[in-house]
Amino acid sequence: MPSSSNDAFPLPPAMRAALDAAAAAGRAGEVPVGAIVTLAGEIVATGANAPRGLCDPTAHAEIVAIRAAARALGRDRLEDCDLWVTLEPCAMCAGAIAHARIRRLYYGADDAKGGAVAHGPRFFGQPTCHHRPEVYAGIGEGEAAALLRAFFTERR
Repeated sequence: MPSSSNDAFPLPPAMRAALDAAAAAGRAGEVPVGAIVTLAGEIVATGANAPRGLCDPTAHAEIVAIRAAARALGRDRLEDCDLWVTLEPCAMCAGAIAHARIRRLYYGADDAKGGAVAHGPRFFGQPTCHHRPEVYAGIGEGEAAALLRAFFTERR
């Protein structure tokens, strides 16, 4: 799995937008995770964690963004789209990424406890996974991790 963990370089606009969505989620009392779907480099959908606000345990940022992109593009397969997310996706979100046929996944911070891409079940490496996106980890990792640390420190 390729990795690019250098916050010294300017972030791609999609990851900057995902971080902004994550910060907005945190201000709303949700765990600060944001996600962006792009097509040909253009943002087509934005998602932010909203399980509490929507009373929906599946309203993770990735799911919200994938659903919005599918609606905006009028199709269920997003094989030419990329997903940018601030935190390593969980198993549920990895499953949604595979089912949507996302082309590339870019994520910021690792999630050793709940992640399912580089940690835990390593979803995309399972023989039962029908689609494996290209995965690039560590994009905006420092800022994404700082948002999460500040959110949880404030709640303790």
